[in-house]
Amino acid sequence: MIRNHSKLPVLAGGLLAFIFLFAGIIGVTGAQSARPYEPSFVLVEQYPSPVIDQNSPGAGDIEYGFEGGSVVKIDGVYHLFSTEMMSGQMWVKTRMPHWTSPDRIHWKRVSTLYESSGDFTGKDPRASLWAPMPIYNKEEGRWDLFYVAYTCAPSTKTEWLGNYNGRIWRAVSKVKGYGGIGGPYEDVGVILQPGADSQSWEGLQGTDSFFPYQVGKRWLGFYGSANSEHLPMEHWRVGLAEAAGLSGPWKRMSEGNPVTLGKRFAENPVVTRLANGYYVAVYDNDLEYPNAIGYTWSGPGDGVHWAPGKPIVVQPKGKGFWADTVRTPLGLIPEGHGVYTLFYTGYKKSSEAGHHRYSGVGFVTLKEIGAGETGAGKP
Repeated sequence: MIRNHSKLPVLAGGLLAFIFLFAGIIGVTGAQSARPYEPSFVLVEQYPSPVIDQNSPGAGDIEYGFEGGSVVKIDGVYHLFSTEMMSGQMWVKTRMPHWTSPDRIHWKRVSTLYESSGDFTGKDPRASLWAPMPIYNKEEGRWDLFYVAYTCAPSTKTEWLGNYNGRIWRAVSKVKGYGGIGGPYEDVGVILQPGADSQSWEGLQGTDSFFPYQVGKRWLGFYGSANSEHLPMEHWRVGLAEAAGLSGPWKRMSEGNPVTLGKRFAENPVVTRLANGYYVAVYDNDLEYPNAIGYTWSGPGDGVHWAPGKPIVVQPKGKGFWADTVRTPLGLIPEGHGVYTLFYTGYKKSSEAGHHRYSGVGFVTLKEIGAGETGAGKP
């Protein structure tokens, strides 16, 4: 009896210790779950070469390569819309093509959607066409295509090749349904341009990109601008516009612009909505990280407030290093189970590009991880 009674305090103490330990575990778990969720990505695979370049079938007459645009995936087929930089004055004469691929690696050039005049005298407001972004319009049951048209002329102040007065056009596919993504497209009007509504941070370049995304029952859209009349450029920024529907009318937001993503440079954001409702935008940040793209995020149901940008290295030095300057990300493509394909354009190393630099299209595979998780892959 004495031994049995002597065990009671030990058992009670052990039980109390277990209760406190269990409570502590719950507390720690609760504290962890209360931590703000921050989407982050690790590099799983770096495809070791560009998948479209000057050696690709259909690309033989593209002198300077590709830049800007986006990729979407429909029924297992990848559709690429970009800017092809043609011969003549660089960044002026352009085409906007439609390419497709069944496997991310092998691509076929399907058609030319638009071709610019290449006028370098300042007379044509559609002298250079850039950044095609296809968005499916559920209300109308067809694809919308947003893109930028510039006036072009040599700068009288600097040696900057003057693409200026950028205006955002909206075109609609003549073929209804998801299968109409390849067009043909018909212009229906300019939805955003320089003018009385331009904000103080916008510059000579006008509106240089546009990507709309839906938040609840309204639409928001990233647009950009830069003071390209001065070199070196102090800032290349983005802001937000809003509309009740994808077709507009679009209006610049009066508060919160510009959206600060980096210290100096943020261009061409492309937005993806994750399965958990978060929005992630990938964007060009090559002035700060030449071998990476930038990304930022906004919470479910928000889309207005964006976190400071972070880099994702997509061209680590090593065997698969082919681009010494990464340019424009073309969007995050969900592949399931938190895996994404990120397509991007990048300038090939000078020794491989020939007599001038050439921008090819490449991709990496990323894995999305949440706060507190760790992932495998190259840093």
